[in-house]
Amino acid sequence: MFIVTLTYIRPLEELDVLMDGHMAWLRKHYQSGLFLASGRQVPRKGGVIFARSGDRAELEAVLARDPFVQNGVASTHVIEFVPSMTAPATEILKAL
Repeated sequence: MFIVTLTYIRPLEELDVLMDGHMAWLRKHYQSGLFLASGRQVPRKGGVIFARSGDRAELEAVLARDPFVQNGVASTHVIEFVPSMTAPATEILKAL
């Protein structure tokens, strides 16, 4: 599994202009099954994406196509981990 953090490096006004494209990019990767959950950090200084396990280089290539990254308003950081414990309702995550 991967946890991706996005860090905003430009003013929010610059991100908001790109939000529709960013949301379309997210939807595309939810439909492909790559992304499992995502959302804004609180306070709003970036975002978090929970992604399926697989090829890290492939994930990084996907992240490079995020309109936020392409336009230089956000950077990404990828953490890979293997879930060894989960709440009963999320046991499925151990198999992903």
